[in-house]
Order: sequence, then structure tokens, then C-alpha cells
Amino acid sequence: MDTAGLMSIDLGLRGAVVALCLLIAALALRDRRDSTAALLGAALAIGAAASMICSTPTFPRPFAWWGLLLLALSSANCVVFWLWARAAFDDDFVPRPWHGVLWAAVAVAQWLDASGVTRSAALELAIERTLSFTSLGLTLLAVAQALVTWPADLMQGRRGLRLVVLIGASAQIVLNSYLSFLQQPSTPTFSLASVANAFALFVLVGLSAWNLLEAGTRGGSILLPATNVRFGAPAKASDDQSKPATIEPALLRRLEQLMTVERIYRRERLTIGLLSAELGVPDYRLRQLINEGLGYRNFNAFLNHYRIGEAKAALVDPEQVEVPVLTIAMDTGFQSIGPFNRAFKAATNLTPTEFRRLAMAGNAAPVKRSIEDRPVELRNRPAGLQESARSNRKHSTD
Repeated sequence: MDTAGLMSIDLGLRGAVVALCLLIAALALRDRRDSTAALLGAALAIGAAASMICSTPTFPRPFAWWGLLLLALSSANCVVFWLWARAAFDDDFVPRPWHGVLWAAVAVAQWLDASGVTRSAALELAIERTLSFTSLGLTLLAVAQALVTWPADLMQGRRGLRLVVLIGASAQIVLNSYLSFLQQPSTPTFSLASVANAFALFVLVGLSAWNLLEAGTRGGSILLPATNVRFGAPAKASDDQSKPATIEPALLRRLEQLMTVERIYRRERLTIGLLSAELGVPDYRLRQLINEGLGYRNFNAFLNHYRIGEAKAALVDPEQVEVPVLTIAMDTGFQSIGPFNRAFKAATNLTPTEFRRLAMAGNAAPVKRSIEDRPVELRNRPAGLQESARSNRKHSTD
């Protein structure tokens, strides 16, 4: 195929990718502005569109000021991709100011490299290599985030489809970093390699857009989770519609007995595989039971609900006032004090020490208010958990 044919195919694919990216961003901003993962997904799509535009072989060079903005936006997209992976796979993720500083630093570095204001070939080469390593490092961190949180994820769609998208996008960024690191700077031209790259992005973005458009009927999207919470809100439909037909009441009662009576959550390094073996069911059925029957999106959050409930009862018990907080944490199943403190504060808006001090001082109102003022995702737990929640509140105020 001649150069004209390759150029037509390449430009057509790039135009389609840009249109799909803008569609994804628009849908995310329209429908899910309250979701951190959705906002980051929109930013990721906009950055991908900018990358498609400024990497076109016919894009004017040297870059005009607006071209430099697109280039900086494209280069900093590796930071957005990492943050999106954090938000999509970690239900407790909260963006920090330094995340924005990192994004700005990468964008400024790309601008300095492309604008030529440094007037130093050695410095520009150093910046290019640093940007390549930064992109590669952040991509590896995103992949690690997906792999580390994968075992505890209870949402089957997120475990499968979103992981496929993450791996595909990671491969694309790693390939680009590899090529930019090894190849010497040259005048970009239309080639089979550029067409293949554009086609791969077209397929990836096309699948993402299709999944996003189908999210309303399938209950979730690859790129944009429905909410940014750990627990599903109670269904507003009728009882027949809110409870999945595949949930077995007897199995659900057996699970609740294991957690509330036998307190299996105390077992050291309890995993979903061990718990499913205890119930005598495959782990995929247990994931479905906890996710669809009880509304939890994460296995650790499911365990921590019971662990924190027992810890609160121990902290308000006058007979255990001398028991160290660390001992209580270990007795309830936590492996160290750090995760216990974070989970406890997320559930009560108080540290364990503050919670105990208020309880021992006889000031029950702040303790009760700390429970009622928990994040909305903790208060809006499914109806099946309301009884145990009331029981925990009763113990905490006795």
C-alpha cells in the first residue's frame, strides 16, 4: 500500500478515536460527576484524544502554543491513567493535592522539552528519558494496583472486563515508552506501524465506549464504576426485584452465622478462598453472595464491618479499659495497627483512642453521633445488614 493509502487509513482511525474519546468524556461528565473514577476516566479520555492529535505525522511542527498544550496534556496522561486505576480498583482512594502537582510537573517537563526554551540538547534528552521512565513507572504501578486488589474484589464485571482494559491500555503505554526511549528522534511519517498503533487504540477505545453505553442495562461499566463507595445502597425497587434470584437464603444464613456467631473473621489471614471452603461453595458463588446479597464490593470491607463492630464493643467495655488498642485490633482479626486505625476512622470518624475516651467519659452522644455521621456508603448498607448494625450500635452505647 502506498503512502497516500496509509495516510488515509491512519487519519481515519485517529479521527474515530478522538470522536470516541470525546464521547466517553461527555457521558462521564454528564452522568457521573459525583464519581472520582468517572471524572478521572473523562480526563483520561481527553488526554487520549490529545495524544492522537499531536502524534499525527502531519501535525504542524515545531509546535505552536496550542500544540504544546495538547502535547503536555498527552504526556501527563500517564499520571491520570495511574490515578484512574487507583480510583477504579481501590474503593478507599481519595485524590491528594500532590497528585495534581505530579500531573503539572510532567506537563511542564513535556512543554520544556518540546518548546526548545532550554536550548540544550543534553537537557532535552534527559527530560525525554525521564518522561519515558515516569510513564513506564506509573503504568507498572497501575498494573500492580489491579493485581494487588484483584483477590478481594467482589464485583465480577470489575474483576474481568476492567482488568482487560487496564492490561490493554498498559501495553499501549509501555510500547510507546519503549519506542520513545530506544528510537532516535526523527521526522514522523505514515507507516504500517503508525496505522497499527492507531488501530489498536481504536479497538481499545471502541470497546470502552461500547461498554459505557451498555452500562445502563448491565449494571456497571469497564471504565466508570457506578459509585465510588464500598457498600451498595439499598435497592429502591420492590423486594422481588431487589434480591437476585441466584442468592440462596440458606447459604446467606450460614454465612451470617459464621460471621456473627462463630466469628470466623477473627481467623488470621482469612481469604475468600478459605471462607468459601468453610461454606463448601466455589469462591465465585461466595463473591456473588456477598456482593449481590449483602451489597459489599470488597471482601476486606465485608470483614472489617464485623471486625470494627466487635472492636467498638470492646472499646466501650469498662472491664477492658486497660486492654491496649493494639490487642483489640489483633483479637478482632487485623494484622497490624495501621489498617485497623484507618478502617476504624472510616467507619466512625474517630480514632479508636478518641472513641474509647468519649465512651469512658460517659459522653455517649459524641460516640453515637460519630456512628451516625459515618460516610453515607457505610450508613446505606443493604437491609440484610441492618440488624447486625443495630446490634453494634447497642453495644457501643451500653
